[in-house]
Amino acid sequence: MEIERKFLVKSLPGNLDSYPFRQIEQGYLCTDPVVRIRRQDNEYYLTYKSQGLMVREEYNLPLAKEGYKHLLPKIDGILIAKRRYLIPMDSGLTIELDVFEGELAPLILAEVEFHTEEEAQHFLPPDWFGEDVTYSTDYHNSILSQKK
Repeated sequence: MEIERKFLVKSLPGNLDSYPFRQIEQGYLCTDPVVRIRRQDNEYYLTYKSQGLMVREEYNLPLAKEGYKHLLPKIDGILIAKRRYLIPMDSGLTIELDVFEGELAPLILAEVEFHTEEEAQHFLPPDWFGEDVTYSTDYHNSILSQKK
């Protein structure tokens, strides 16, 4: 089960280069239900996500590089490219800050995953977060992949 909230970003943290990051590219084989392939640095995954906004099921299966390359031409829409910074919070949670590249630049989104729905509902975002877009499907990566 994935429980997360998503926000637009008003301004980037000044020390962004001090945080670890992952280079990600992902494409969608299907958007209803969501079935995606992802390369995250040198790791590859096939992911299924159920319907939902703040709470939904998510299953990640390891995928060989060859399988990823085989499926890549079969994606619908654009291949999403982004740099994901991992920013720890004092609460023990981690901000996943996605800085989109290519066709979706200059979009920047921040996501925070939670252990419980109650924890998610009581979350107070940092000042540099902007609008809460958790309940807007417009900012699901599967929907963004269909923008041309």
